Amino acid sequence: MEIGECTMEKVDFWKNKKVFLTGHTGFKGTWLSIWLHQLGAKVTGYSTAPNTDPSLFHCCGGDQLLQSVTGDIRDASRLGAAMQEADPDIVFHLAAQPLVREAYRQPVDTYATNVLGTVHVLEAVRQNNLQGGSVKAVVNITTDKCYENKEWLWGYRENDPLGGFDPYSSSKACSELVTSSYRNSFFHNARYQEHGVAIASARAGNVIGGGDWAAERLIPDCFRAICSKVPLVIRSPGSVRPWQHVLEPLSGYLLLGQRLIEEGIRFAEPWNFGPDDQDARSVEWVVRRFCSLWGAGARYEVESDNRLHETAVLKLDCSKAKLELGWQPRWDLDTALMNTSAWYKAFMNQENMLEICRAQIRQYEESGAS
Repeated sequence: MEIGECTMEKVDFWKNKKVFLTGHTGFKGTWLSIWLHQLGAKVTGYSTAPNTDPSLFHCCGGDQLLQSVTGDIRDASRLGAAMQEADPDIVFHLAAQPLVREAYRQPVDTYATNVLGTVHVLEAVRQNNLQGGSVKAVVNITTDKCYENKEWLWGYRENDPLGGFDPYSSSKACSELVTSSYRNSFFHNARYQEHGVAIASARAGNVIGGGDWAAERLIPDCFRAICSKVPLVIRSPGSVRPWQHVLEPLSGYLLLGQRLIEEGIRFAEPWNFGPDDQDARSVEWVVRRFCSLWGAGARYEVESDNRLHETAVLKLDCSKAKLELGWQPRWDLDTALMNTSAWYKAFMNQENMLEICRAQIRQYEESGAS
């Protein structure tokens, strides 16, 4: 089976693969857990408890889909023990403090989680390797915000300089540097035959989709405003972001993970996963379209005072993933917003949200490349 024409070329590739997933209780982590479960993988999740109520993890009975270990990636000892016990084939590192504004409020915790947490994950892999473990591949999930922002109208490529004006962005750039350092120092491609571990990083754009309840994120804020029967107040209405449905980058992570296991060092490097250029839209465009799709009760207004610095224009160039991995985005932004709106309406109607997620994953798998 192929997902479109760009992921999971072998229907049984993930069947019985042992996967260690940090951040499995988060928005992206839960979606990835559901997908891996559908593909037959044996997943061990390591994460703190969900930090939103409601949470996608609880809505979908996430602890029934995998072996769930409650722990903080800042706890190196517990993390290392969990990885040794799981002895996975591949590690997907998603655990993070993912919010720009929260990083302004809690910079020390953000750096501890996003930088030292990455060190702890990669060190756990190194110790697993030294003890004859099974890890063959690692995918560290960072962000499009890891690049030194120049307010370019074109997309950043993987070889552009890293940077970060704000604590969140710079913490993710640091995570990229840690990944590169561990790869060069302990898992160098030239010594692949000795260690057998291929390490890559994945940089994704702004994700949307059902089940996100994080504070100060656009679609969750829209949904909360609708439920409260008040207008959504948006900041930076003209800011342009590479919006994409959560399944888009997840399909890229899965394809990258497969390639790392199958072909090793050829793919052990950074990769961008983002939408086509026409889907890099302004905040106000996204809100206006979501409100239109939702219908009655959805409205917004613009806040003129935004004192915290955020990038005005941010785009990704994903040519490398398209040409070398064979990955392609499949849902345009309008389709992504339609599926997101449908998910939240199903939630309001108290439907089976695990089945809704599974249905959307199947729909995505069956859709052709855009």
